[in-house]
Amino acid sequence: MKPIYFILMAGLATPVWAESEDPAQFGTTNPDEMTWQNFRQRADAGETDMVLCSMGYMMTKSGDHDTARLLFENCANAGYTGAMTWMSQLDNNGLGGDYDPDAAAEWDRRAAAAGDPVGKFNYGLDLMRGHGVAQDEALGRQYVDEAAQNGLAIAKRLQGAGYDLDEVTPDADAAKYGPFF
Repeated sequence: MKPIYFILMAGLATPVWAESEDPAQFGTTNPDEMTWQNFRQRADAGETDMVLCSMGYMMTKSGDHDTARLLFENCANAGYTGAMTWMSQLDNNGLGGDYDPDAAAEWDRRAAAAGDPVGKFNYGLDLMRGHGVAQDEALGRQYVDEAAQNGLAIAKRLQGAGYDLDEVTPDADAAKYGPFF
């Protein structure tokens, strides 16, 4: 049996558009699906989904805090509690906006109210410190206790240390939350 050879001519494999057809009539035929720019455009349009919300983390780590803030704020307003805790982190550190401890504590409160263990823990810390919210150490401990009951290891660690905040944020407390006198 003899082998069969196929010859493919390059011209035959290339689509040819009729002069009267405009490829734009078909819309975007090869969209940028996995680019930073696409995620930003989708966020600008107000879209939210799990993947888009997770991109806020990548934007934060890459230093694009403005885009991270846009992504996280959209997602937090859509009810994603993880995005609420990230908004708190951005506001608490002045990333992509002004340093705003009141807004940070409010994001933590919203996440806690939605049942998020990290939100409960963070809001408990806010209350214990009086940072962004009126100080209420007893209520703060209750939130930490709830987070621990929900299985959050860092909350259990804080409980085990007698609620000594230096156990979970030793440098931050002295430098950022300590008295100014």
